[in-house]
Amino acid sequence: MSAPPRDDLVLVGEFGRAHGLKGEVRLKSHTGDPQAIAGYQPLIAGNGKTYSLKNVRTAPGGAPDLLIAVVDGVTTREAAEALNRVQLHVERDKLPPPEEDDEFLLADLIGLSVQTEAGDIIGTVVAVPNYGGGDLLEIAPAQKGPTAFLPFTKAFVPMVDIAAKRIVAAPPDDLFEPAKPQPEDEA
Repeated sequence: MSAPPRDDLVLVGEFGRAHGLKGEVRLKSHTGDPQAIAGYQPLIAGNGKTYSLKNVRTAPGGAPDLLIAVVDGVTTREAAEALNRVQLHVERDKLPPPEEDDEFLLADLIGLSVQTEAGDIIGTVVAVPNYGGGDLLEIAPAQKGPTAFLPFTKAFVPMVDIAAKRIVAAPPDDLFEPAKPQPEDEA
């Protein structure tokens, strides 16, 4: 049974598969400095269980946000395997405030109204995923229908106003239209 969601928690990482035989585990860090995740204690899982990282180092392979972690109390491969896919959160007040006016947490975007530069409301941000090509805004349309994704770049999102709880976007005209099947290439 998982604990109810808490608005005061921010996702900072996710455990991956076990690494080696002595309880080390891979860890995908979402913090600006990936190794800074070890400084946030306690890390809180979705079920409310807390974890402390004793040590982290960059994992082989060159991805700076992929770490190998030593977790307090995890000493076997089996215990490390049990952590796979556990998301780690930290209480919002333990995070430093943004350094600049135009900085914010991606979690702050969820729930914001999205409108065109002309002021027409097109929807609400429901998630900010990143599938490897950059951050995306997942937008639920103001009218009923499936969500759509908008790249979170200055070209598509020229303004974010956290205080006014709105995002000004320059979406393509077909943002909420279903994808059309592509004709097959003729050989």
